[in-house]
Amino acid sequence: MSADRVGGESVVLEIDDIALPAGLTLERRAQGLVLAGDETRYGKPLYVDFVGGKAGHRRRFGGGRGQLIARACGLGKGVTPSVIDATAGLGRDAFVLASLGASVVLLERVPAIAALLADGLARAVGHADTAGIAARMRLMPGDATVELAALVAAAGQAAEVVHLDPMFPHRDKSALVKKDMRVFRELAGDDADAPRLLEAALDVATHRVVVKRPRKAPPIAGPAVSHTLEGKTSRYDIYVHRSLRPRRAREA
Repeated sequence: MSADRVGGESVVLEIDDIALPAGLTLERRAQGLVLAGDETRYGKPLYVDFVGGKAGHRRRFGGGRGQLIARACGLGKGVTPSVIDATAGLGRDAFVLASLGASVVLLERVPAIAALLADGLARAVGHADTAGIAARMRLMPGDATVELAALVAAAGQAAEVVHLDPMFPHRDKSALVKKDMRVFRELAGDDADAPRLLEAALDVATHRVVVKRPRKAPPIAGPAVSHTLEGKTSRYDIYVHRSLRPRRAREA
């Protein structure tokens, strides 16, 4: 058992008690806590690094508030909403938003992934280049599909924006292209409950819900999308809170 300071909060990691599928292990190595398995099946060990690698490069050269995710979440000149990332995963999107000044609560329901996140955040807090960013990120392990409102209330942060990136249920061989995604699918499965998560997000968000989707994937079943921002491989479906929609749209 260990305790790490994450975004000003103490998160206790019971690593030895985390159940994993056969063939996967959580191990402490030189780079930090890793989720490892057969590399021919899963690829290289999975770990969270906010200081270097892709996160470090994006922090320095990512394009600021012109990035698609920043625009989708409403970060503009003089506007920095608070964000609930209800499907935090490895925290990449949350880190981008926090690097642009947003206060982000990260919710993650898979214990092994939450442990990787906590370890990565603890290391980021201890590094001069990322300490300020990590201080704006608060990890709260929990299942947003069944307790989103309670988690948001416990966080004590306004849910101005709720960001969702549910697993898309691929049914063809393209799902096997990225080996690290195989780990996620073994631990969490496809997010068949995405419609319920969207409804929960719409209930708690005060300004908008932002859903990241593969560019050609259908929207999540449920309410109509207010508008969309599209990139080369992905897009953001944006659901604006009813009270903030133009009068004509509300009356339609």
